Amino acid sequence: MSDTQTGPDPLTSYVLVHGAFVDGSGWKMVHDQLSARGHEVLVVQNPTTTLEGDVALTERAIAAAQHPVVLVGHSYGGAVVTEAGTHPKVKAIAYIAAFVPDAGESVAALNEAPAEAGEHKAPVLPPEDGYLIVDPAKFPEAFAVDVDPAITRFMAASQVPWGLGAVMATVGRVGWRVKPTFYMVAAADRMVPPSAQRNMANRAGARVSEIDSGHAVMLSHPREVTDFIVAAAASAG
Repeated sequence: MSDTQTGPDPLTSYVLVHGAFVDGSGWKMVHDQLSARGHEVLVVQNPTTTLEGDVALTERAIAAAQHPVVLVGHSYGGAVVTEAGTHPKVKAIAYIAAFVPDAGESVAALNEAPAEAGEHKAPVLPPEDGYLIVDPAKFPEAFAVDVDPAITRFMAASQVPWGLGAVMATVGRVGWRVKPTFYMVAAADRMVPPSAQRNMANRAGARVSEIDSGHAVMLSHPREVTDFIVAAAASAG
């Protein structure tokens, strides 16, 4: 990974937003490392039923923060932080293996972009009752290939179904157009193709770092993720 630096500033709050199929517990190691450095950390527990509802919960967390916020989104959480990133308390947005929609775009539309040769896309099963899940048999290898299989098997069994109201919803407000933006590409991702990540990051004008990791970067490389978002705070001023 490149562009990693440290410069702890306790007067920054970090709001962490998880993606689809999981909950906020995936941020535990990053939360603990940021907290040990003296930062306030808030973890949003989005139900991922509707984008509107997830944005509202994230904005509540931002409003509750004691200091200016670095807003961090993983995977589908990128759509959430794109909208919530326009909040006046947000000083920077950091995307991690995340979708970065523009106005009028949905995650579903972004996911239609073809993968390049050798890349993978998420093995999502057809919707049932308005929700999506990842094929449980394929989840460990697809979502977190470099994480302990005992953990990923549990994650597969405890998936949070992703509502089509979140998948299909289009973004109205675009935080990356008005806030300093940073992106960590997961170069071994099997859920969101790395080529798509690079394209979205470049379109957003983000400062880009890359790491040789699967999709669940915060689980497999928590120190590097922590360094990345602290560096984003330092760069944003």
